[in-house]
Amino acid sequence: MGNKGGLQGVVVADITSSLVDGENGRLIYEGYEIQDLAQNALFEEVVYLLWYKRLPNRAELEAFTKLLAENATVPQGVIDLMKNLPKDANPMAVLRTATSALAHYDPDSEELSNKEIVLQKAVRVTGQMTSICAAWDRIRKGQEPIAPRTDLNLSQNFVYMLNGKDPDPAIAQAFNVYMVLLAEHGMNASTFTARVVTATGGDYHSAVVAAIGALKGPSHGGANAEAMHQFVEIGEVENVENWFQTNIKNGDRRIMGIGHRIYKALDPRAQILRDHAEKLAEASGNMKWFLIADNLAKLARADEYFIERKLYPNVDYYSAIVLYTLGLDIDMFTPLFAISRIAGWTANIIDQMGGRLIRPDANYIGPMGLKWVPVDQR
Repeated sequence: MGNKGGLQGVVVADITSSLVDGENGRLIYEGYEIQDLAQNALFEEVVYLLWYKRLPNRAELEAFTKLLAENATVPQGVIDLMKNLPKDANPMAVLRTATSALAHYDPDSEELSNKEIVLQKAVRVTGQMTSICAAWDRIRKGQEPIAPRTDLNLSQNFVYMLNGKDPDPAIAQAFNVYMVLLAEHGMNASTFTARVVTATGGDYHSAVVAAIGALKGPSHGGANAEAMHQFVEIGEVENVENWFQTNIKNGDRRIMGIGHRIYKALDPRAQILRDHAEKLAEASGNMKWFLIADNLAKLARADEYFIERKLYPNVDYYSAIVLYTLGLDIDMFTPLFAISRIAGWTANIIDQMGGRLIRPDANYIGPMGLKWVPVDQR
């Protein structure tokens, strides 16, 4: 079928939003190391950093956090639409449909030339996507959605909208760290998709919906759910070695969450999430899932195949354990990825505005010289 190499090594844009240093295992947002941000930043600070290319001062942060919360309410028409969807629908498909529907209720939905107006839309969509994810988790369980509170930040609101209780600080903080780590990551598939749509002059909602579609795939955002399904399949810590020998060494499967298209060293986000996964597991009193993942990772890292190919756990590997320990259903993992990555998508959409149409060439390798044959003679 010809070359499907995925444009590896092809540079498509100059960006400042993030540097992904795969050889040295570094990730930088607008000049700041990811370890520093994960330890100290609110997700709102990272969103502000990516959109305005600087960190906010206290007054700006408080105003921005309040603005996002105030704009997180989902129009009733979109809630009604979600209530009419099949209860077993894929949550990422629901997020895709609901985000698309948001455009019909946005007064500036067709504007994609004025940066300030696009940022206003981004504020609305960033908050609303968080509310949509929490609302769907309740709707499909036969519960009424809970409206966001204006006194909470996005990670706190997400926890609150799931169960209606004041968010546990430790759980909200764990979600916050996850969202900081997933906010932006170079020219990944969904970001590139958003930029392609933006370059056509398409509207902001269309660019975000296209990015959600790209993120949905198991080779991109869906990998964290696949990783958790794998840990559940293993089932018990004592099964790890036999599962590894049967399925990986003597089988044709691969370990979901180990290996990365860019990183040839340990994904720096994976190390941070590993530490959080271990602490959360200890606090919950259930170490099983963390130990299954960690023991499997150790087996892989001691194996020549993984050593030679520089295959390390990536962000999906331990994020699966973090999210599962926090009580999130496995099929909600990727939607949470989306409500984090909207920060980076928006930064790239803004950078792409006014740019040339993205139109790569393709190498034709099909037949030549064929002659038309009437239908009755074929």
